[in-house]
Amino acid sequence: MNAPEATRVVLSYPDGLSDWGRSQVDTDRFRGYFRRVLGRVAVGDVREEFVDVGCCGDSLDVPFRVERVEVDGEHVDREHVGGETSDTEAADVATVTDETTVAYTTRPGDVEGGWRVQSAAGPACAADPEGQGR
Repeated sequence: MNAPEATRVVLSYPDGLSDWGRSQVDTDRFRGYFRRVLGRVAVGDVREEFVDVGCCGDSLDVPFRVERVEVDGEHVDREHVGGETSDTEAADVATVTDETTVAYTTRPGDVEGGWRVQSAAGPACAADPEGQGR
């Protein structure tokens, strides 16, 4: 079954994202990036995306979660696709296209990155949990 085209997708990110990080994701180019790469989405899907921290930082990976998917103004989720209850759980409820509106909201949480990622107090890398590579 082909997934319908999403007219609007709401993504959340942690409310601990810095003002700089928010200024990066709240651009037309970042929303355009999401329209190109999201593809099929369902409420609850999570993906981490790199956010530019400028010349004085390192990698800032922000977890974005799909909070809402709309098709022609109607909210859809895994149980209700196109306003009707599915016989089986839909693997993907809608496809994001170039015409999809990408909106944001926040959820509780922190994001480690930016200036801290260059310091000894910064987050540890999974490959170097002791921080020996700093």
